[in-house]
Amino acid sequence: MASGEPIDRFGRRITYLRVSVTDRCNLRCGYCMPSEGIAQRPHGEILRFEEIEAVVHAAGGQGIRAVRLTGGEPLVRAGIVDLVAALSGIPGIEEVAMTTNGTLLAAQAERLAAAGLARVNISLDSLRPDRYDAITRRGRLEDALAGIDAAHRSGLSPVKVNAVVLRGVNDDEVVDLAVKTVTDAWHVRFIEPMPVGDDVLPGGARARLVPGDEIRARIEAALGTLDPVAGEGNGPARSYRLPGAAGTVGMITPVSRPFCSTCNRLRLTADGKLLGCLLVEGEIDVRTPLRRGAGSEDIAELVRDAIRRKPLGHRLSKGARNGRTMSQIGG
Repeated sequence: MASGEPIDRFGRRITYLRVSVTDRCNLRCGYCMPSEGIAQRPHGEILRFEEIEAVVHAAGGQGIRAVRLTGGEPLVRAGIVDLVAALSGIPGIEEVAMTTNGTLLAAQAERLAAAGLARVNISLDSLRPDRYDAITRRGRLEDALAGIDAAHRSGLSPVKVNAVVLRGVNDDEVVDLAVKTVTDAWHVRFIEPMPVGDDVLPGGARARLVPGDEIRARIEAALGTLDPVAGEGNGPARSYRLPGAAGTVGMITPVSRPFCSTCNRLRLTADGKLLGCLLVEGEIDVRTPLRRGAGSEDIAELVRDAIRRKPLGHRLSKGARNGRTMSQIGG
């Protein structure tokens, strides 16, 4: 595979790297981790910022163009603004974005934007304070909303609001969230839960699944036709727009309508493993080579190997599991 031609064996162009900077989070959302949290990895097992920079630098030389910082919750890691500045200056990297729960964003949005962060996705599963508290197990809705407002003011746009829809938990709010695309120009993306790692949802993720087509039907029954629009950014959402809306409604359907055939991403876990899929087996260790003095070309070869080994699909229908929780992979 020549540099600048990140094509996997199924003809997909791999241009997007999700980087988990920590396995820690200030919330405990039920589809992501158990209420007691997870056994956190020792500090020494987590990639240092200069190691993350080395991997991204090598990936940029292999055609990766977009980097998204995830967690856990990326804003709990000290020095995150400095990391954003470093990554945004790497040759070949055209965009650095972040997925966050938003509760810590208000205090950092301006500095992140100044450092080169292009935009944010903010997780928000409910517009009701008591329900938001119940889903996150320790969060405050007002903090997440303040984060959304700060992101807009700081130019971290388009701000996308991610809502994981769970039957019997928050599926009665899909219309209310869709209304925000009209009243507040939000870009709302409804996401199907995936049974990744230990199944921490009561009844299991499949029992809580609300298919994207059902979500769309509920919204259209209440608010009118959702007209398709061109996809946005590097994500897998199918995007629509309600009449008169400045914002968009997106459907991310990894279970009911998988999008594996167009997947363009790799993942780097906080403990230094490259993955070609959320559910891939055979993680590629980059931390050990880095700490043994591997050079840029050595790391570039590991990136190429991850691209070569990227599977055709996630194999959820065959019960594939990774063994990590969502918070340990980075979503």
